[in-house]
Amino acid sequence: MVIGGVKEIKIGENRVGITPYGVNSLVMAKHDVLIEKDAGVNSGFSNDEYKKAGATIIPSAKEVYKRAEMIVKVKEPQENEFAYYRRGMILFTYLHLAGEEKVTEMLLAKKVTGIAYETVELPDGSLPLLAPMSEVAGRMAVHVGSWFLQKPNRGMGKLLAGVPGVPPGNIVIFGTGVVGTNAAKMAVGLGARVVIFGRNIPRLQYLDDVFAGKVVTRVSNPIAIQEEVYAADLIISGVLVTGAKTPRLITRKMLSKMKKGAVMVDVSIDQGGSFETSRPTSHNDPIYIVDGIIHYCVTNMPGAVSYTSTLALTNATIRYALVIANKGVKKAVRDEAIAKGVNTINGKCTYKAVAETFNLPYTPLEKAL
Repeated sequence: MVIGGVKEIKIGENRVGITPYGVNSLVMAKHDVLIEKDAGVNSGFSNDEYKKAGATIIPSAKEVYKRAEMIVKVKEPQENEFAYYRRGMILFTYLHLAGEEKVTEMLLAKKVTGIAYETVELPDGSLPLLAPMSEVAGRMAVHVGSWFLQKPNRGMGKLLAGVPGVPPGNIVIFGTGVVGTNAAKMAVGLGARVVIFGRNIPRLQYLDDVFAGKVVTRVSNPIAIQEEVYAADLIISGVLVTGAKTPRLITRKMLSKMKKGAVMVDVSIDQGGSFETSRPTSHNDPIYIVDGIIHYCVTNMPGAVSYTSTLALTNATIRYALVIANKGVKKAVRDEAIAKGVNTINGKCTYKAVAETFNLPYTPLEKAL
């Protein structure tokens, strides 16, 4: 199979979908790999490193798309890339289609096989290709929140750690999955007061044990959420409903009762966001303020730490890319995890949550094939 890697063009996105290590693995398996010139520079990988690994360096993205049978990316196609997609092409990347109606329409119209990292799911319900970036985003969320709490950055001027004689800040975390757990690790390390909300009681019991009582665990319900949100200095949402739009947990009305200069970091923005006032932002213009509350809703947070993120992501994705390249889609989807990753194929939407989000016909994968 001919596999292509291109330079990401989403604003602030510095990751790359294939590393030289990935190239070497694919070439050793007898595949041809085309890499757009300078695709990996922002992640710390030179053209020479790709050449030594066995890739052919191609001067333009257009030519890579034209020749490749499968494109391995990081982010969903941007509108000025739509023209490059064609029938039968395999796209292996983060798609987050529940928050990307135009991308969904394009993939269906052009009959592209869209395999989404975020819906590849193991039998135990874990998401192996989402987890690495959720780890990064969860840890970053506390860093960016503390930065924007500083007065010069338009925040209330609070140090989350506090100092002797001055109490620490209050951090509220929504979601007990990978994002929430990693955010809690960083928050506890700072010495802040940390509250984490979830619906899974066994998971809350687990976190209570792991953090040895250093986090307050609460079951999500509107009354409890209001109590904690109104006292919060930093709110982080890592809520995820696999492949579907994120539920809204904080309404516009609630903002008026929150502390002015508080910060909300919506890691869930890729799937629509957890706050009624959430809208996507970029690393170039990361925040906006509504009713005195700072909103940070960058859709590709890990792109800011591209070296770490690229290695963490591609360590996980290359195994699945090899299965797809070695077997082709029809045989690769015998692996249940990869089958769940297929969101579009042959002009059909094969992921139920996406179909429901946009009122599209849903076709089970076996029928779509």
